[in-house]
Amino acid sequence: MATTQNSHISTFPKQPNHKFKTHFRTAVTVCQKQQKPKNDKAFEEKKQASVDYDKGTHKVTVRIDGLRKSDLPKHQRLRVEGDRFQKDWAISEVVDKIMKLNRWDDIEGVLNRWAGRFARKNFPILIKEITQIGSIDHSIRVFNWMKNQKNYCARSDIYNMMIRLHARHNQVDQARGLFFEMQKWRCQPNVETYNALISAHGRAGQWRWAKNIMEDMLRASIPPNRSTYNNLINACGSSGNWREALKVCKEMTENGVGPDLVTHNIVLSAYKNGSQYAKALSYFELMKGTKVRPDTTTFNIVIHCLVKLGQYQKAVEIFNSMREKRAECIPDIVTFTTIMHMYSVSGQIKNCEAVFNTMLAEGLKPNIVSYNTLVGAYASHGMAQEALSIFDKMKNNGIHPDVVSYTSLLNAYGRSEQPERALETFERMKRNNLKPNLVSYNVLIDAYGSNGLLDKAVQVLREMEHNGLQPNVVTISTLLAASGRCCQKVNIDSILTAAKMRGIELNTVAYNSALGSYLNVGEYEKALALYKLMRKKKVMPDSVTYNVLISGCCRMSNYSEALDFLDEMIGLKIPLTKEVCSSAICAYTKQGQLAKAESMFSMMKMEGFQPDVIAYTTMLNAYSVGENWEKAFAVFQEMELNGVLPDAIACSALMRSFNRGCQPDKVLLVADFMRERNIPFTEAVLFELVSASSILRDWRMITEIITTMEASLPYVSVGTLNQLLHSIGKSGKTETMIKFFYKVVTSGAEVNLTTYSVLLKNLLAAGNWRKYIEVLEWMEDGGLQPSSNMYDDILFFAQRSGGTKNAAVIKQRVETLRKKSGHETTNELLSR
Repeated sequence: MATTQNSHISTFPKQPNHKFKTHFRTAVTVCQKQQKPKNDKAFEEKKQASVDYDKGTHKVTVRIDGLRKSDLPKHQRLRVEGDRFQKDWAISEVVDKIMKLNRWDDIEGVLNRWAGRFARKNFPILIKEITQIGSIDHSIRVFNWMKNQKNYCARSDIYNMMIRLHARHNQVDQARGLFFEMQKWRCQPNVETYNALISAHGRAGQWRWAKNIMEDMLRASIPPNRSTYNNLINACGSSGNWREALKVCKEMTENGVGPDLVTHNIVLSAYKNGSQYAKALSYFELMKGTKVRPDTTTFNIVIHCLVKLGQYQKAVEIFNSMREKRAECIPDIVTFTTIMHMYSVSGQIKNCEAVFNTMLAEGLKPNIVSYNTLVGAYASHGMAQEALSIFDKMKNNGIHPDVVSYTSLLNAYGRSEQPERALETFERMKRNNLKPNLVSYNVLIDAYGSNGLLDKAVQVLREMEHNGLQPNVVTISTLLAASGRCCQKVNIDSILTAAKMRGIELNTVAYNSALGSYLNVGEYEKALALYKLMRKKKVMPDSVTYNVLISGCCRMSNYSEALDFLDEMIGLKIPLTKEVCSSAICAYTKQGQLAKAESMFSMMKMEGFQPDVIAYTTMLNAYSVGENWEKAFAVFQEMELNGVLPDAIACSALMRSFNRGCQPDKVLLVADFMRERNIPFTEAVLFELVSASSILRDWRMITEIITTMEASLPYVSVGTLNQLLHSIGKSGKTETMIKFFYKVVTSGAEVNLTTYSVLLKNLLAAGNWRKYIEVLEWMEDGGLQPSSNMYDDILFFAQRSGGTKNAAVIKQRVETLRKKSGHETTNELLSR
């Protein structure tokens, strides 16, 4: 066998002769002629611009020709020219044709008619153009077609592009599969491959996988670059694991790869995602000492952290500095949206709207997050009409509302007491092929629950569970609050039981809702037992918890218990709030501890809490109880100076203080003040006005009050009506008193024994015994038995002032009434 091989080899001439040289040169010349000609400008990007003068828009596109038919080798060119179905398209034309097709259409048919498929250099550019558009389905079809071509050669840059595309679509498993596939094709991964794979796992929040990939990269002796470290830091930071992100940053510096602006922004973002807002601001201060200048992204993160920490003024200062003429970093959509969110959470709706309009004026096109922020701002204040207007504007501007948009509109209708419109919005969301999430269902449950429709709220809960969404602690909190509003004790217990059966652990907010619901229905013992369970499970109460307990105890007149909870709150070093201070002032007042109430009010102002109308009204009531009208008036003046508009409750408290301090003329001045400020006159205000007018004998005012009250007599309390009847009768105008009584009875308003007693005493004082007996007859006809004193009073009047003739008539008529009502007669009483 060896001999045969050697003899075969020896047949070649050791020195090529002249004939062989000629043949060799001819072969080389033929090969050179068959080689494709060079086209250096084939892959140059050519910009094309188009202007639409009607719409006032212009569009710039980039076109790439690639290697065309003329650039192919001769034998392939001849093959293409002989087939009329083969098209000499540019790469950009091929991309356009593919993108016009659906993913299930014949994409391979288009590619098989493209003459440029015979040039292998076209493949990377083709897949690059497709992946940049972002359609993963089309890209996969094109990539699979490429792999079936004879002239395909596996290249790392093509796989890198496909891995990055899968990363953008959060398809981590497919990206990892491509990584293993390229190694089967003997295509060695490079640093960009590992960077793309680390980025893919970072987007999916799988920071441990990302770290393992970097370790594989080091084992493959591929040195990581700055992008590798940045991707890994971002993978850790986006998962909220800011400590691990700092470790990687430290390793990066130790390995001689210095951080750049991108690194600093990623670290700041890691702090932000980990809710370490103060640490982010501290890092920003350290960053100022380096040579790296912050950009718009840096300032956006800093503004976000300032908003989360409640440092709104500093956030606005940075925002305004970015809008200055010579500013290096100008605000973008994210900046404006963050400032809008700040104004939204702080309740400054007008400012939120102004920032949105400023963004439009500066030529920035709002995205869906900007629109959702404004819709959410309106929704939080129940401004449903304004929220709907922005929602419609969003659609008119070509932005399709998402689940967040519909949920915000749902919330707007719920808060504006329109649960039917909320349901319509919910159904429209489903008709538009948007699947409601847990937040959407919770908002709809709250829309029904906050409007007293607990049964419908429970139906929504059942539908949610039927659709595979399990309720969470927010759902339970919403239902508990709804049960408290509807005063349904049984439902509170059943909701807590349902939460326990589903394994839902209550948090502080849920406990607060349950405590408030129990106290609303008067179940103090159950509320106390639940609070003890809360502490036993080591769920830390907050200021809302104690405000619910303290205010609830005050409503149930358990003032000593309310003060005990206040002491416990102070002992736990939980910061006092404006609401807690107001409830504590009320408890101190009811306990007669006026000095402590004043001390709490002063401490409230020292702590920086601007007292609201509730706090001021509480102090007015405190001074009213203490009959100190001077201090009450001083508090009222302070309230007005601080820009706090008094309401009807505050005005009635001041009036009561003036009446108790024998200052009825000042009550009328307060009434004039209310008319100037268009503050409505409530029943309590009218009661105090009647008392003051009665003391001053201002019958004109009493007549005006009667005229004011005529339209609302059925809703006026019997105590106020009795006070008004007494004031009219005291003035001696018994006919006016009787006429007003007729109106009261005709309106269907409630009258009681005291009402008749007021009438009878005033009639007797005026000497109108006939009308007195007639009123007694009215009582009998109305099924209300007169008391013995009423009969005794008229008989005593008959003996003293009625005269002999009238006395006999009075006695006879009274005896008749007594027999009719079953009372003992005068003779029976004397015989006993």
